[in-house]
Amino acid sequence: MSAKKTPPRVAVVERTERVTPQLIRIAFGGPGLEGFAAGPFTDHYVKLQLPPEGAGYEAPFEIERIKAELPRERWPRVRTYSVREWSPDRGELIIDFVNHGSAGVGGPWAAAAGPGDRVQLIGPGGAYAPDPAAGWHLLVGDACVLPAIAGALARIPAGAPVVVVAAVDGPEEEIELETPGALDLRWVHRDAGAELDPDPLVEAVRGLSFPPGRVHGFVHGEAGAVRGLRRHLLLEREVPLESLSISGYWKRRRTEEGWRQDKPEWNRLVEADTASGTG
Repeated sequence: MSAKKTPPRVAVVERTERVTPQLIRIAFGGPGLEGFAAGPFTDHYVKLQLPPEGAGYEAPFEIERIKAELPRERWPRVRTYSVREWSPDRGELIIDFVNHGSAGVGGPWAAAAGPGDRVQLIGPGGAYAPDPAAGWHLLVGDACVLPAIAGALARIPAGAPVVVVAAVDGPEEEIELETPGALDLRWVHRDAGAELDPDPLVEAVRGLSFPPGRVHGFVHGEAGAVRGLRRHLLLEREVPLESLSISGYWKRRRTEEGWRQDKPEWNRLVEADTASGTG
């Protein structure tokens, strides 16, 4: 799945908000967002093109020219973020950034951003929205997935059962989540940098008593946890694959560039898990 092949847009920071110690919410606007096509899906995402510090250029820029003329270390870093909210009437795009201090690319950029700053992006892409005919809904992920979970919750039919299992670093990182559905919210506290076996997110889903009826699931997050969840849901719970949107958003100890390189092999391994019936 990739973002639509449209020319890059330039969005302008309108305001920033520190929602939790690690979560930074940024509202973008500007004429570059005119015609932004989010809407059909609740997992819309964009790819930000972020020049490294000291690159000597800023948005807008032609990425092909940058790559042709500058050394690789000055090329923009591409980072993928879920759309928290898109308001076409206001032309306002909301993106949540998880910031773990100076580590990474997008988090430090968001921490330093202020009104008037510009960012270049492509998208949106997307593929999932809750099935209104499902008997109940299962939404599982970590802090990076919360924007998409929040978007899905807004589309759950009134009164429909929806179970959310969300992993964050601690209680201070929990956020308010709302839905017209009947919400069963389970927070899991797990250090995003810690590699735990068994993974607490997987164990939390294992411990669920599933409501009756056909489930429609959205399960995304760190690749290792998602692999375990995929095995559990497909093999142990016997949830049909067509009833799940399930994939790794990121991989521990890997940059986004490294995860893109690893993902074909990860896809092969998860397919082998369920083909063999073992894990």
